[in-house]
Amino acid sequence: MNEELKVNQLYPESTDFSMLDYDCAYLPDKKVRMNYKYVSKASKTFATAVVARGWRRFGKYFFHPICQGCNECKSIRIDAKDYKYSKSQRKAIKRNLETEIIVQKPTMTQAHISLYNKYHAHKSQSDGWQHRNISQREYHENFVDGAHDFGKEVLYIIDDVLVGVDLIDVLDDGISSIYFYYDPDYARLSLGTYSLLYQIQLANILELPWIYLGYWVDGCKAFAYKPKFQPQEILDGFPHVSEQPLWELWDEPKSKNE
Repeated sequence: MNEELKVNQLYPESTDFSMLDYDCAYLPDKKVRMNYKYVSKASKTFATAVVARGWRRFGKYFFHPICQGCNECKSIRIDAKDYKYSKSQRKAIKRNLETEIIVQKPTMTQAHISLYNKYHAHKSQSDGWQHRNISQREYHENFVDGAHDFGKEVLYIIDDVLVGVDLIDVLDDGISSIYFYYDPDYARLSLGTYSLLYQIQLANILELPWIYLGYWVDGCKAFAYKPKFQPQEILDGFPHVSEQPLWELWDEPKSKNE
């Protein structure tokens, strides 16, 4: 690759900023500060490099935490090639043999908006999530903008009805999980588990070694499922793009609450 082109891909034009501290959604009595890069023309090369160093993407924004006095957000990734299916995960696959799957560039339809809002209204009641209906503009900015050539959506359809949407990035060395939402009326199908198992299957088809799961926070109920997908590796800190990331084997931990 031309050296100038490589540099431009790794260091694209961006607007860098951080937010003022706000209440942490994961840990009570903690404050969050996020470091952001707004990148209007991100390449797959850039996205691959920063995701492997602990960054996440929503729309055209890449970000990672820089919280004062707290480093509980741990970046983790699944080893897709050597993945070990549990008995319950194999059952989830069998329950979805009739579920139709479509992989395509992210789109926005009324079915997307309605399903997203239904899922979050359910989570507000069941888990106490803060909730307000998302607008079309907000949805487009979060899940359609910034996809470029690497962002995809995986649609889960039953009897011509959209029941789940998984937003992912297909990168040079793996798949980055961005966000998944589903119809709570189909909870019996374990669509959350099934969507992640399909990511692992897709990664193996594409010969990509990793599934980037984002952050794990000990004691956070919303992330309790993540360590159950083994084997995994955990990242040491948030290295700069010029530094080599250090990933180490990570077994399912015992929670601080146990």
